[in-house]
Amino acid sequence: MPKRLELVIEAVILASRWLLVLFYLGLALALAVYAATFGVKLWDFVSHVFTIDEADAILKMLALIDAALVASLVVMVIISGYENYVSRFDDGDAVHWLGEIDAGSLKIKVASTIVAISSIHLLQVFLNVSSYTSDQLMWFTLIHLAFIVSALFLAFIDRISAQTKSISKASRGDEKAAKSAEN
Repeated sequence: MPKRLELVIEAVILASRWLLVLFYLGLALALAVYAATFGVKLWDFVSHVFTIDEADAILKMLALIDAALVASLVVMVIISGYENYVSRFDDGDAVHWLGEIDAGSLKIKVASTIVAISSIHLLQVFLNVSSYTSDQLMWFTLIHLAFIVSALFLAFIDRISAQTKSISKASRGDEKAAKSAEN
């Protein structure tokens, strides 16, 4: 009886990964809503393109770029999260452009995208510097630097992890070679 209970528990735990689909569908819905807000921003920019000055045009374009990066981040999380934690896509060619993204590389891509988004926000702030106090500028810059340092640490940790894995694989290969030489 205990073995049967263990198998049931394991089956329930394994099946629980399908609950993540609700999160990914929710993110897809949120992305659709965000696409509508992007459309509003784009319409505002296009409808005023000949009446705004260059600085405002740049700020509006940066806002559009920022929105595209956020949307790309959401898509990356949805697709790679589904692939890594729920199920493989039946048509592997449909997502071949995403590449092999494990949890570690997903963190790096997310962190890199956050740094890019933060950079755009900081550039928007600097282009409109007269609207901010010195303290606000300092905090925006420090927060951006914190994102950069975090992304660098994640990349460093991922690199160490990859080196550890390759050393471990190499030592296992040496063990296999030694065993086959013994036979």
